[in-house]
Parts: sequence; structure tokens; C-alpha cells
Amino acid sequence: MDGTYALPEEARWSTIINTPAPQLNVALDTALRSIATGNAYLKGCFVEGTFTQRNLGANDIKKIVDEVNKISHKTFGEEKDLIGRVYEYFLKEFAVNATKEEGEFYTPHDAVQLIATVIEPFDGTLYDPCCGSGGMFIQSTELVKARQGDISRINIYGQEKDAATYRLAKMNLALRGISHNLGSENDSTFSNDLHKGLYFDYIMANPPFNLKGWWDDNLKNDARWTDYGLPPESNANYAWILHMLSHLKPLSGVAGFLLANGALGDTDALEIRKRLIQNDKVEAIIILPRELFITTDISVTNQNKKGGRYHGRELRNREHEILFMDLRRWTENPVKGEQKKKVQLITEQIQRVADLYHQWQSVGTNGKHFAEPELYRSVGIEEIEQNNWTLVPSKYIEFIDHDLEIDYSKEMARIQQEMRELIQREKESLRMLEESFKGIGYGIE
Repeated sequence: MDGTYALPEEARWSTIINTPAPQLNVALDTALRSIATGNAYLKGCFVEGTFTQRNLGANDIKKIVDEVNKISHKTFGEEKDLIGRVYEYFLKEFAVNATKEEGEFYTPHDAVQLIATVIEPFDGTLYDPCCGSGGMFIQSTELVKARQGDISRINIYGQEKDAATYRLAKMNLALRGISHNLGSENDSTFSNDLHKGLYFDYIMANPPFNLKGWWDDNLKNDARWTDYGLPPESNANYAWILHMLSHLKPLSGVAGFLLANGALGDTDALEIRKRLIQNDKVEAIIILPRELFITTDISVTNQNKKGGRYHGRELRNREHEILFMDLRRWTENPVKGEQKKKVQLITEQIQRVADLYHQWQSVGTNGKHFAEPELYRSVGIEEIEQNNWTLVPSKYIEFIDHDLEIDYSKEMARIQQEMRELIQREKESLRMLEESFKGIGYGIE
């Protein structure tokens, strides 16, 4: 329950570190096999023959083992989840230096924290239909624990298509003692929904953007599209949205997910987007800074916009209203050590977004006047219809032309004065140079 496992002797680190180099390959595979068979959550996590079936030099393996053995709390501080920290570091490093297709399994911490802080998945069931390595689950439970919550009150469900990433997710969750149901195998959420018929309190997801090759003719009459029409075969953006909607509890479910930029205003999904808005399935759209590790936006779907009691707050009726937020100007917190300019959202910024969102939801707020230029605005469905059902925030949020704030006469006077002072300094320098040459004679032999 607390993430601690009693390992058999052959799987303990004391056994591995004292194994001679030529025997390490066999010893490591034996350890992995023993761990996998001894715990239901870790069953299927490891590839049979991970070390013995690869052409790995004995001394190379020994060097790696010796390096891992140097990891200690003396070096890294009293980090309780030290293994998890190192594990996430490697996931992040791979994701940052990979293409989107290779890096799908990792979502930056601040993006996950933002979604979790906004939708508050503190109890009940939490689902991710494309869970990758389980980062959404890990960081959500960390947020719950930080607020003195009980993670045993959260039941986690997920699915992952890629076999290797599925194993990563199972290990990631098992290492932290998080109870989970990722299905009996890795498989496509579209062609084989392993949690069909289940409805969840919360959904958090980072679907692959503009996924191609997802369509199957068997999906043509799928119940997930019944009320909205067939999603475009060219990419799976709206297929993911409709899939998540089909798994939300009808009267109370809340979903927060990352969304490909183009999905906010593309024409091939116009009718689906129109019906989602008319059916009050869209609550908020949040544009993220473009210098984050990912370039995308966040969409929040709420099955109950009629109001009522929720997480200790009294919510007002928000039917036919959508909150738009634009965080693209929040670039003042750079990520250190990155070659390209990268920024992060710090905890205070994330809390500001959540506070604004929760204030907008709450009784006492007038949605018609809830706005701040260049940051957020609440918009009614009539205006959205006038804009042909686009969800691009820049269509609704007021942006100020800061060039109009400039006093051009004053600025020109300042520039002219600086130019006069510069010319005067140049003249003075030239005069001093001429003075220095006076009295100097030149002779020619």
C-alpha cells in the first residue's frame, strides 16, 4: 500500500552490486523476473531477457551498476521519492529531445499541475485514455497529498497503446504504491476500449496531436459518435474528445485535457464543435505560453454547468457561457539549462489561473462583465455563433495595441536630444585628438 516491496534475495540490490561482471546480465534478468512474478501490479512490466538477449558488454553493465550505486540521499538530499525523481528525469530528457511521436508519453509537470489544480481530481475515479507513462496520475496524486488528501480515495483507470510505454506506466505507478487499472494489456483506445461502459468523475489526458492512421472502418457506427457525427479520419483530435465525453459521468463529470492548436478553429470538425458548444460541453479554453515544452492549449469539459455545490463552493448557472484565457504573455520564468528559450509556469501562476476559473464558476460572478484585457473573458454563445463557432481565444479576448500608448512627440524629442548629445561628444573627442597632435614634428631622411 505504501509502495514498499519485500523482494526475494536474488532481486535485492545487495545481491546485484556484489555479482561479478560476467554474471550480471543473468543476475539482472533473474531479478526482474522475480519481481514481476511476485507482484500483480508489476506483472508484464519487464521484457523477458532484457539483458541476456542483448549484446551488452559485461564491463559496460558493471559500470552502469556502479554508477547507479553512487545514487544516495547524501548526494541528492532527503528526497523521499528519489527513484521516481531519477526515473522522471530520464523520461523528460527523452521527451524534450524527441519528436512529438516519440515523446507522447511525457507531459511537462506544470501543464499537468495546471489541469489538476483547475479540475481538482481529489476523490472518485480518474481516467486517462492515452496514459503514456502515467505522469498525469503521478502528479495528480502528488497534488492531492500536498493538500493533505488521501490518495486511497482515488481510483485510477487508464489505457495505453504502445507496449513499452504501457510497461513504463505500470512500473511508474507501482513504484509509488498507486493502485491502478490499466487494462490487461496494451491496446488502441479506439479499436478496443478496455474500459467500455465505465463512467468516470474526472478525465485528464494529453492525446497525441493530429494523430493519423487511427481510423478503422469498424468504427463507422461506433456509439461514441452518435450524437455528434463522424470525427474526421484525417486526424484523431475530435475522436479523442468524443471518446472522453463518452466516459464522463453524465451529470457531474469534469475533464481537462491538452488539445492540438488547430482543433480550436479547424473547418473539418466545425459541425462537431458547434454541437459540443450548443450542448454545453465546453467550459473553458486556456492558451498556454508557446515557449513551454509543449505547444498546445487546454480544454475543460464540464457535464454540469447548471450550478450547485461542488468541492465546497457554490457554483452558478454557466449554461451557454465559455471562459477564454490566454497565458501567452506569461514568459517571465525561464527554464535553466535549455539551449532554446523555454519557460515554465510556477505554482503562483497556476494558482492564479485556478482562482480565476473558480471565481468565474462561483455564485456572485456576472459572466457578462468577467474580463481582463489580454488575459481572460467570459463569452456567451451568441457571440461564439457570430464567429462561426470558433474557440480561438484571440477572437474574443481584448488585446491592446501598446503602440498607441506611445507619446510620439515626446519620444522624437528624446531621440533628437540624445542625437545632439552624441554629436557633441563626437566633436569633443575629435578636438581632443587634434590637440594631442599639436607640436609633434615629423622628419624624413
